Amino acid sequence: MLRKMGRRFSVSARRLVDKAVSRRKKKRTNQPQQPPGSFPTFPASLSSPPSPPSAMAGGHQAPFLFPASNSSVLPDPSAFFAPHLLSSPLPTNSFFQNFVLRNGDQPEYIHPYLIKSSGSSLTVCYPSRFVAPLFIYQTFTADLTISATAANGSGGARHVVSAFDALSVTLDLPPLRFFLVRGSPFVTCATTTATAPVSLSTVHAILSVTSNPNHTKHVVKLNSGQTFLCYSSSPLRLTRSSPSVLSSGEGFAGVLRVAYLPSPSCEPILDRFSCCYAVSGEALLTRAFSVEYRWETKGWGELLLLAHPLHLKLLSRSGGGAVLEEFRYRSIDGELVGVVGDSWVLKTDPIPITWHSIGGVAEVGFPEIAAALRKDVGELAAKPIATTSSYFFGKAVARAARLALIAEEVSCHELIPAVRSFLSAAITPWLEGTFAGNGLRYDRRWGGVVSEQGLADAGADFGFGIYNDHHYHLGYFLYAMAVLSKLDPAWGRKYMPQSYAMAGDFMNLSKKKTSSSFPMLRCFDLWKLHSWAGGLTEFADGRNQESTSEAVNGYYAAALLGMSYGDTHLVAVGSTLAALEIGAAATWWHVKEGGGIYEDEFSRENRVVGVLWANKRDGGLWFAPPEWKECRLGIQVLPLLPITELLFRDVGFVRELVRWASPALGREGVGEGWKGFVYALEGVYDTAAGLEKTRALSQFDDGNSLSNMLWWLYSRRNGSHGRGCWFSLYHQ
Repeated sequence: MLRKMGRRFSVSARRLVDKAVSRRKKKRTNQPQQPPGSFPTFPASLSSPPSPPSAMAGGHQAPFLFPASNSSVLPDPSAFFAPHLLSSPLPTNSFFQNFVLRNGDQPEYIHPYLIKSSGSSLTVCYPSRFVAPLFIYQTFTADLTISATAANGSGGARHVVSAFDALSVTLDLPPLRFFLVRGSPFVTCATTTATAPVSLSTVHAILSVTSNPNHTKHVVKLNSGQTFLCYSSSPLRLTRSSPSVLSSGEGFAGVLRVAYLPSPSCEPILDRFSCCYAVSGEALLTRAFSVEYRWETKGWGELLLLAHPLHLKLLSRSGGGAVLEEFRYRSIDGELVGVVGDSWVLKTDPIPITWHSIGGVAEVGFPEIAAALRKDVGELAAKPIATTSSYFFGKAVARAARLALIAEEVSCHELIPAVRSFLSAAITPWLEGTFAGNGLRYDRRWGGVVSEQGLADAGADFGFGIYNDHHYHLGYFLYAMAVLSKLDPAWGRKYMPQSYAMAGDFMNLSKKKTSSSFPMLRCFDLWKLHSWAGGLTEFADGRNQESTSEAVNGYYAAALLGMSYGDTHLVAVGSTLAALEIGAAATWWHVKEGGGIYEDEFSRENRVVGVLWANKRDGGLWFAPPEWKECRLGIQVLPLLPITELLFRDVGFVRELVRWASPALGREGVGEGWKGFVYALEGVYDTAAGLEKTRALSQFDDGNSLSNMLWWLYSRRNGSHGRGCWFSLYHQ
């Protein structure tokens, strides 16, 4: 995948929300700065452009606004998806994406196993981990391969995805159906014919096989030092047909479950929970700042699954799910811990969504900010946006929108009309289909907004046409559109359908696949609790995401759009996803020495992950090597916004991050724009130093400006972050 070269409250929340809900049927376009609180429900769908804002909660289908077009670069989904799924929008950033691309034979990491499907067999790997100073990855080994032969003597040529949801995917390899459930210590399959001979094979040598008297449990020891347990719902008589193959000989009908044994103490627990298995699961956003998991189970007894570190932090003990602290599996995302129960409730702390700085701008900075604003706003007309790239154009209009909000905050209202005119002239052609050189189209095959350039060129717009980075590109547009709707309510009402369609591309919550133009939450992974940016490209290490801050911006922008339209539901969705993305960034992208997630060899050398993959951690970036630390910092900061304060509220970590990146600023050729983000974070704990260094900059990132840098620095409250100014204000 190509990457961006060179880029990169004084009133209680509940009172505001209750007031907003009571006025939902009134037309409102200029909302107060509003931290969202407790909402009754989330919208069913963002898939169709509504007429009034309240229609966000509906599930009706309206005609799509962007012209339907055929792409010459997108893969054909019919090769792997069951026919009954092809009439619905399909996932383009899912945890099982490799299973439906090219030959479908690249592995996917379905915690705690790497799973690979090839031919008529499925291979399970409990991966080992390779650690180096600049990267960590898990290696695939064919530890245990499961296959079966149909009654006619044949097996499936390759798998078919017959069902999927946020928590599982079902693969059919006739005569076996695999229920691959995320976080399951068991890999489960069921026969789909009367009987079928089953075999287990491995690249290792089988040292011993021990079976219980009923032949429903087998302990398989390998010369790799690994032990796998095999459970069956009916007798399964396995014999060694070679040093590395076990075969049933006779036909088997029923359910088969295999599990790696991480330690002898875990065997009684696996025995106890071996008879209950999940066949599907749903993740529900039913209330603000809360996610509920529910699994459909078969068999009997209780369901045992594994939780990653962020799950454990958010898991509500009163909402179901008993934690088994002694039952653990390793993973690249930290230790996975057993949780018992077929439903979990995860709750994150609320965050404030504000147009302006959370703690206010120091008045002493008003004159300097005003002078910078006059210059930056004056240049808007003199330097029109020259690019046709959806990414860089989005950054440019979002940068301009920031100028209007800063002008509001420092009482430079006379500058706002020029920004409003600029935004309207720049954005409207994209929405009306008159933008020269590019535009937005609708892809029926996978169900989503793509760029005109991307229809024929997979590399155009950094892969936007093959569903890369949709929350990044569209997030920038939504930010500018939210601000323009706030400044010009008539424009906002006119282009509300386009605004909601663009938000719906990556924010749709509808599970009714036949009545939606988009898949559910295109980028956001409700099990990992963060987004993926890589689209319909096969990668050996699965999905990936580089910039967490741009992901946060996408959901923050959607929440602001909701505020501009008075839509409390959209505010709730956007703020919830932004809060979860912030929590995931702090858990996996922000590297703290001795933090426990990563080994010391890696955490000593890194303060941020460059690109986080499903199965790898990389210090490098798509556009820069690991030693360009200023870029690694900056790509996790941009764009600089009010919500950035929440992403970097750990001041101790911010100090470490700046100390880590600063030596790289002495390297020849370091871009001025990247320096700016280092200085912005330095200003979190030393405003004077940040200001002095910022004033010496000659250029800024194309999504940033001197006005924005000064606004950020003069809105810092040194020594009062963490549980500081924003927290105190929000919780008054």
